[in-house]
Amino acid sequence: MAEAAGAVRPEECPGTDSAQAGRAAACQGCPNQGLCAAAAGPDPAEAAELRARLRAVRHTVLVLSGKGGVGKSTFSAVLAHGLAADEDKQVALLDIDICGPSVPKMMGLEGEQVHQSGSGWSPVYVEENLGVMSVGFLLSSPDDAVIWRGPKKNGLIKQFLRDVDWGEIDYLIVDTPPGTSDEHLSIVQYLSATHIDGAVIVTTPQEISLQDVRKEINFCHKVKLPIIGVVENMSGFVCPKCKNESQIFPPTTGGAEKMCQNLNVSLLGKVPLDPQIGRSCDSGQSFLSEAPESPAALSYRNIIQRIQEYCEQHHSQEEKSI
Repeated sequence: MAEAAGAVRPEECPGTDSAQAGRAAACQGCPNQGLCAAAAGPDPAEAAELRARLRAVRHTVLVLSGKGGVGKSTFSAVLAHGLAADEDKQVALLDIDICGPSVPKMMGLEGEQVHQSGSGWSPVYVEENLGVMSVGFLLSSPDDAVIWRGPKKNGLIKQFLRDVDWGEIDYLIVDTPPGTSDEHLSIVQYLSATHIDGAVIVTTPQEISLQDVRKEINFCHKVKLPIIGVVENMSGFVCPKCKNESQIFPPTTGGAEKMCQNLNVSLLGKVPLDPQIGRSCDSGQSFLSEAPESPAALSYRNIIQRIQEYCEQHHSQEEKSI
């Protein structure tokens, strides 16, 4: 039987742990070329540039979701605000959702522009200790469509990491688009030159969302990206008047809790639906400040604390291994 087009013979495959993974001549046409290249990391010169720029970033957390509309960017914004509530911490939020950059509006920065200095692009600041970078700052109008192919998207992501003057950062939060494609491979590849604490994966309770989250978890395993845990958004709704709880999105297969048990992944917490979350995002305000005593805000704070604890533990383990 004829060999399939693009197939790599086992004896020619350099192996996923090789520095040539995804880059060797035998890798051309292989369907796993992108994943292998991402796991292998950038070339030495590129890696040195990225290390130099990001050497003062202490923790890096990616926020992922398999499906759009599950509240990933909302969670990224709340996480950034929550971490920056400690004035001694420097926090940066990087939005690499190139085609749907919603972070500028959520952070109250719509219409702002990036400024260039001798040391590179300057982030746009919400507070003195909370900076933001997004392609949204580079568009002439928030209604402009970004119609780019993969290489141009990847080039901008590299610029964000290499050319932005991030300074000393305690937490770099990276908001990603839905899925497991170009932007995800690029950010993992570029950050492999430094370090990534791990990924937070956002889902909603229904099976149609969990199906894609399982793919996202599989992606993380393939590219050796640690998983901090899963956040279940829109997890029930408590009526503010009668206090009865309703399941707007029923967890027909057990929700994120059951999935995490099956896949041996941590469930960081469940965030209930709250109309104030949407209002805060639309007005560019921090939900944690707007509704500090709400059940959703309390859930967010517990999740943020667990992420901080994970990052500190991860940092301690890295220091011991050096």
